[in-house]
Amino acid sequence: MATSCNNEKSVIADGNGEEYEVHVFSSASELLSTLQEKWLGKPKPYPAMYSSVFGGIILDPAMMVIPIDDHMVHRGHGVFDTAIVLDGYLYELDVHLDRFLRSASKARIVSPFPQSTLRSILVQLTAASNCRKGTLRYWLSAGPGDFLLSPAGCPSSAFYAVVIDEDVSQCKEGVKVITSKIPMKSPLFATMKNVNYLPNVLAKMEAEDKGAFASIWVDEDGYIAEGPNVNVAFITREKELVLPLFDKILSGCTALRLLQLAPKLVEEGRLKSVRTGNLTVEEAKESAEMMYVGSTLPLLPIIEWDEMPIGDGKVGELTMALSDLLWEDMVAGPETQRFPVPYL
Repeated sequence: MATSCNNEKSVIADGNGEEYEVHVFSSASELLSTLQEKWLGKPKPYPAMYSSVFGGIILDPAMMVIPIDDHMVHRGHGVFDTAIVLDGYLYELDVHLDRFLRSASKARIVSPFPQSTLRSILVQLTAASNCRKGTLRYWLSAGPGDFLLSPAGCPSSAFYAVVIDEDVSQCKEGVKVITSKIPMKSPLFATMKNVNYLPNVLAKMEAEDKGAFASIWVDEDGYIAEGPNVNVAFITREKELVLPLFDKILSGCTALRLLQLAPKLVEEGRLKSVRTGNLTVEEAKESAEMMYVGSTLPLLPIIEWDEMPIGDGKVGELTMALSDLLWEDMVAGPETQRFPVPYL
């Protein structure tokens, strides 16, 4: 491929011998104007972002960027987490933030701020966004510095966060899933919420290619693991709620909360027991009910797996009872779970 450039433009000959003229931005103001034009007249789903590189909150989506030499970008050296914004409250912010810092420790990333400051930034960001319903997503990166493998040349780690204005509602329709053929992550990386999500992306695409919503990973011992970015739970024919052990998969905050809330159904006599344990594929497919569990769902019924119905192939009564428990916790739970956002 032949190239030539001057102060105004770069001309590249493509494979067909035709020239494609690449514009060269002559100033930062010209570039900013171009970026802002892309958002003119369009909805802005990202009302606010925080960047420790910039040192503040950004309200202009055209400026919601991170440096190309950030090691999270070109080496995948970063971790992340998510909290839900619902009716002006942040749901389970603290438990997600605790897990966030555990992931950072495993990834050998030292936060540029103490946990209390990170929390304050996230609360102030949500307040500045004026978003009442959506998600709050945040990242810790080894930081910008160079394009080498080691982060030794990065002056400081970086913290980024963004509020996404999106619908958060209770899922009541069942979905179809498949068993994934994409290799799952090793326990070290599966138990750490890091940005290396290529296996997860491929597992999701694999399912979509087959007309399914998502997939189920099975570990090397033949036991049920998790979905691409969610936990999975089962109700056996004996009315036991069973979630896979968390030793090889991510300990989902919503899954852990479900384990705390579900005993209410045992007290009511609707469930026999609640536990974690190993399930083979055969045992899991014999379940009466099945569901995904995750922060943004919070619970999604599964009615078909590998083209075979789960139970009677309909959304189960106990599945929705568990969903109601989680949803009630999200909209009217205790102060330990819900933090009111001090909007400006």
